[in-house]
Amino acid sequence: MKLFDSHTHLNDEPFADDIAGYNMNAKELDVIKIANVGSDYNLNDKALKLATDYPNMYAIIGWHPESADQYDDKAEQYLLDNLNNEKAVAIGEIGLDYHWEDAPSRDIQKKTFIAQLKLANKLGVPVSIHCRDAYEDAYEIFCQIDLSNTKVIMHSFNGDVKWLHKFLELGFYISYSGVVSFKNAKEVHESAAITPLDKMLLETDAPYLTPVPYRGAQNQPAYTRYVLEAIAKLRDEPIDEIANQTYKNTCEIFNING
Repeated sequence: MKLFDSHTHLNDEPFADDIAGYNMNAKELDVIKIANVGSDYNLNDKALKLATDYPNMYAIIGWHPESADQYDDKAEQYLLDNLNNEKAVAIGEIGLDYHWEDAPSRDIQKKTFIAQLKLANKLGVPVSIHCRDAYEDAYEIFCQIDLSNTKVIMHSFNGDVKWLHKFLELGFYISYSGVVSFKNAKEVHESAAITPLDKMLLETDAPYLTPVPYRGAQNQPAYTRYVLEAIAKLRDEPIDEIANQTYKNTCEIFNING
């Protein structure tokens, strides 16, 4: 069995002391490929370095909505320069986050989001979407601009069945994190149970959103295995079938030889 953690953050500070150890833990639980996601210059650089240092790691680079006010011509040139690297597989995580009061204004977030979506479509690279408390505005943007040349991943999807169908109708991919294992995440359970397997990805978003049975501890890419197990239980489907299809999906989206 082969698993791909399609969205994690080994480039973040909690992992700095033992990247090799966390990578070994992942391989022991069949997580053989890992995509580390940036959000600003610092974390983008670290994601790219890990992709260079580790053959099984890849980088997703972009400007997170919390860093939207830092996106300018220089930042866009950074993306253009570094997306030439074959290990840089997507732009992300980008989107809208209306949860935090001290985040950049909604207008700034939208401007930065749209600019990066347009760049991804121009370059033909996929995007990883962060969307928190902002589905309506994100959906409106998706419907207004041309996304015909990019593949869109709704990272750590927490929406209900209504939103699932809306994003599937746009041809998007749906990525599930440890939230799918949480007892009270009923809407996510319902969505995961009916998401077509050919549109599904797995992720940890580590160090956040640790799945059961380790909820409350620091998350890590190895725990992709428990996201898989939670989804298999919800769907009453074989673990191997879900693992194989989600691994294939992720490799195809990121244009990786699996």
